[in-house]
Amino acid sequence: MKQIVFSTHNENKLKEIKKILSDKFKILGLSDLNCDDEIIESGKTLAQNAYIKASFINKSYNIDCFADDTGLEIKSLNGEPGIYSARYAGDECSSEKNIEKVLNSLSNKKCRKAVFKTVICLIFNKEKHFFEGKVYGSISPKIIGKQGFGYDPIFIPDGFNKTFSQMSIDEKNRISHRAIAVQKLSKFLKSRFTK
Repeated sequence: MKQIVFSTHNENKLKEIKKILSDKFKILGLSDLNCDDEIIESGKTLAQNAYIKASFINKSYNIDCFADDTGLEIKSLNGEPGIYSARYAGDECSSEKNIEKVLNSLSNKKCRKAVFKTVICLIFNKEKHFFEGKVYGSISPKIIGKQGFGYDPIFIPDGFNKTFSQMSIDEKNRISHRAIAVQKLSKFLKSRFTK
C-alpha cells in the first residue's frame, strides 16, 4: 500500500483523513516521522499556508506529502476569522476561546452566514497541486453537540438543522469542506497510482 504523509500534528484531522483515504493509502502523520518542528504559517491565504506546511516536510524528509489549511469565513465579520481561524482568540487561544470570540462578535449581528473552506496542497513527484473544498452554512447562537473539533459545535451546514458536532464522523465526512477537498485529492492520487 502506498504511503503518503499528511503534514499535521492535529490528530482529529488525521483521523478524518485516514477514514476517507485508508482504503487505498497508508496515511502517516508528523508524529510517525518523529517530527516535532513547529511550522510557521506565515502565508496570507489558505493555499499559501498549506504550501508552506507541505513544502517544509517535502524538503526535510524528501517524501511525497500533503497539508491543508482551513478557515471559517463569516460574512458579517468581513470574512473573519479566515486564515486566523486556528488562532483567532490570540496567543493563548483554544477552540473554546475561538468559539467564544466568534459568538461574542456576532451577538449584535443579524446575518450569521458563513463558509468553511479547506485548501490542500499536495507535493507529488516534486510538483505541487491544490484542491479546495467549501461548505456554506450559518453560525448557531450557541455551542451544540459533542463530536468534531474546532468550530464544529457552532457551524450548521446549509440544508441541515444541526451542527457538524451533532453529526457522526461518517456523516460529516460525506459533506464537509475537508471531505470535498480530500475527495479531489483522492481522485488525483488514484489516477496517478493506477497508471
